[in-house]
Amino acid sequence: MSPSAEEGCRPATDADLPRLAELARAAIDELRAGRGGEVWSRHAARRDPLSEELANQVLAPDHQVLVGTIDGTVMGYGVAKVEVLADQGRLGVVTDLYTDPGCRELGIGEVTMQALVDWCGDQGCFGVDSLALPGDRHTKNFFESFGLVARAIIVHRRLT
Repeated sequence: MSPSAEEGCRPATDADLPRLAELARAAIDELRAGRGGEVWSRHAARRDPLSEELANQVLAPDHQVLVGTIDGTVMGYGVAKVEVLADQGRLGVVTDLYTDPGCRELGIGEVTMQALVDWCGDQGCFGVDSLALPGDRHTKNFFESFGLVARAIIVHRRLT
């Protein structure tokens, strides 16, 4: 990618679904390979058919699905949702944020994450959560640059 490439993001459309599913599959495969990723992929990863779940979320009023672009070409994506808690408070949750490895460090993730955080604020959320797997310092540092800090640690013991 050229240094003058223009990054941006926009709401996803039905026409983006094949590329969204491709990027979601790549994100799952990448996370599965990391520490904690095997259990995460079995417990919390998107399920097939990916494009069907993403299509439903593109239309859902409690979700925001964005595509990150370089010169108009979709090279990343992000998804946030609103969870209504027991006390009726609204919590924003960034469930997906992924940039094609060949386009990292160009600003797609930053632009997309900022748009998701802004959307959560517009939805009346009191905060924003996301997930970083253990040992994934790059993701942890990225989220911290947006003010997200650890508020819980999930521990696990393998039995078999």
